[in-house]
This record gives sequence, structure tokens and C-alpha cells, in this order.
Amino acid sequence: MKQYVSNTIKYILKLESKIAFYPSLLSLSGLLFALLMYYFESKGVSTYLLEHAPVLVVNDTETARSLLTTFIAGLISIMVFSFSLVMILLNQASSNFSPRVLPGLISNRRHQIILGIYNSTLLYCIFTLVSIEPNGNEYQLPGFSVLLAIVLMTLCLGAFIYFIHSISQEIQVNNIMDRIFNTAKLRLNKLIDSENTNINEFPDSSNWKTIRSNNSGYFQDISIKALTIITEREQIKLEILPLKGSYVLKELPILKVNQDLDDNVLNEILSSLLFSKSELIEDNYVLAFKQITEIAVKAMSPGINDPGTALNAIDYLTELFALRLQKSNTSIICDENSSPILKVSTVDFKDLLFQVMAALRTYCKHDIVIVQKLFFMLNYLYKSETMALEIYKDAIKQELENLYEDALENIKTDADVKAIKFLHPTI
Repeated sequence: MKQYVSNTIKYILKLESKIAFYPSLLSLSGLLFALLMYYFESKGVSTYLLEHAPVLVVNDTETARSLLTTFIAGLISIMVFSFSLVMILLNQASSNFSPRVLPGLISNRRHQIILGIYNSTLLYCIFTLVSIEPNGNEYQLPGFSVLLAIVLMTLCLGAFIYFIHSISQEIQVNNIMDRIFNTAKLRLNKLIDSENTNINEFPDSSNWKTIRSNNSGYFQDISIKALTIITEREQIKLEILPLKGSYVLKELPILKVNQDLDDNVLNEILSSLLFSKSELIEDNYVLAFKQITEIAVKAMSPGINDPGTALNAIDYLTELFALRLQKSNTSIICDENSSPILKVSTVDFKDLLFQVMAALRTYCKHDIVIVQKLFFMLNYLYKSETMALEIYKDAIKQELENLYEDALENIKTDADVKAIKFLHPTI
């Protein structure tokens, strides 16, 4: 039962990244609030306030109808304009930066809440308008509900002004990279803090039973808590084979287990492996490296030609790689007795550095300024004193050599060549 609860919670948290999540919840709350006010009006709340605090009640039927009708028409216009801005934002981000940044922009909680405020107020105004009696008088008119509609509409106008400000900031590339960087930094720090250097080595799994995938799709996340519960209950050890973000085909090996399992336990384990088309850095920090790299590469394309953005992107990559140096190449989960029970495949530092540098070298090797920045990044990483493993130095050294060769082949100016040779260390 615990693992099902954990998987359910994980699924609900995934829904939060959907653009319709918060608008749907707030729309439902607006509908329920309208019904609640209808109940209070039937109990005479407007009549009571009309006698004791008439300033809180709109007691003219035509005025109430005109206000609510105007609010409904105005809110529909605001919603159309706001959704259009969201689409423009997504289109520009995809064209100018990278399609991979879209999930992060869509999951912006502030924009979802603002759109939800619009929709909930719209529903509230519609149901309040419907509740006005055709031959209404001051006792039948929901005067207090109309006053609340005025308050909610004022809130919507304030939210609209904030929305314009927020979305104008969101489209700026520096803010996009800053958000990606901060999210990845939090994820990496969490992984580094959770590593236990005093655990026993994970046993050899070469002879373990191989389990094949019963599904196909992008393998995006793992419910660690659910798998830990299963492994401790069944006294087993597991190794997850595919990397996060990789596409897993049906019937391909997906995990190894040290003993035979019945179908029910196997289904529980497989249900803890989450497949999704969305790419969230909160689940996989490697996506941050990909997204920032793609932004840098796009900035260096002839159509955009923005080397300043590429330089900023390399600065963010430098700090992220410095954090990644502090993490080992394996991810092992232990039980309460510090005994390894679960091994998760992770991207090696060497492969991650190669993928980033291969893209940057391909599109930036002709620009001496970018090449200088890349040399600075690699030299900084090579001299880092916080490496988790010494083999990381070999990977950095190899990329220094690759960058040096590519730069000399594509840059021929004597002064630039001299600068490259000066930056290339003798290691």
C-alpha cells in the first residue's frame, strides 16, 4: 500500500507542471464559491447587510446586471489576451533559445495561478448573474455577491498588470538561464548531500536476473521511496539500467534483480519507473546542461549571432560542472543499515562533458572569444580541489586537447593563435 501511495503522490506532483493544473483547481474553487454564496443569499445575508451595513450591498438590479455583464465580457477579453501572450512566449522561446526550455516555462506556477484567478472570477460572475431573479427586488437581489464580484474583478486587474510584467521578464534569455541554473543547482546539491561515502560497494550484478520493460517511452524519473519500500520488504537488491531521459523500447532490459520475483512484486517495481514526454530539471539535472548548451549554440547561429548570450551560458555551465565534480558517477541507495539495496545508472562526468563540449566546439570553434571562455572553463575545472574522483581530470584533459586542436584548425590569425597557445596548459 505504501508504494502505491508514494506513486500516487509522485503522479500528482507531476501534474503540477501541466499548464492547466492550477487554472483547473482555481476554476473549481470559483464555482464552489459561487454556489456557497448562492446558499448564503438564500439565507438572507444581503437582507441582513442591507439593514445593518448597506454600503456592502448593491441593491439595484440593473446596476448589478450591468456590472456582472461588463465583468464577464472584460474577463473573456483579458483571458484571450493573456493566453495569447503565453503562446507568444512559448513560440519565441522555442525559436530563439531551445524547445527544451518550454516545459519549464509552462510549469511556471505564477502564470498558472493568474490564469486560474481569471477563470474562477469569470465562473463566479456567470453564476452570480444567473442567480438574479428576473423581477428582482432588493430582497431577491444577491447584492453582497455582486460586491464580492467587484472585489474579485479588482484583483483580476491587479493580476493582469503583474502578468504583463512577469511575462516580459520571463522571455529574457538571462532570466531563462538563471531559472534553469538555479533549479539544477538545487537538484545537484540535493544529490551531493544525499551521497553516503561510507557505504559498502554495490555487489556485482552481471549474473542477476534481467527484467525487460513492459512499456516504451522516455524514462524520466524513479519513485525512489516506493522502490526502497519494496526492496526492504522483499529483501532484494535492484539495479536500474537506463539513464534518465533516455528512450526505452518495449522488451529492452530495464532493471536487474538478485532473485526471482512473482508477477505482483514485479508489477509494483515497474509501476515505480515513470515514463513521461515532459522534461523537467527537477527530475533530471542533466537536462540543465542540455538546455543551456542549446541556448549557447542557438545564440552562435548566423540567424541570431549573439555571442554575449553564449558567454553567459558558458559561465552557468562552468558553475554547474564545478558542482558536478563533487558528485560521484554512481547513485546508490541504502537501507537503514547503510547496506546498498538500489543502484541507479547515471551519466558519467566524462560523457556529460564530452556531449556539452562537442556541441560547443562544433558551432563556436571559429570565435576566438568563445574559445578563450571555453579554455577558462576547462582550466578552472581541472584545477578544482573539490573533485569526487581523480578520473575526472583525465576527461577534462582530453577535452582541453580536443578544443586546442579544433581551435588551431579554424583560427588562423597569428594573434589569435598565440592567444590559444597561451591558454593551452602544459599538463
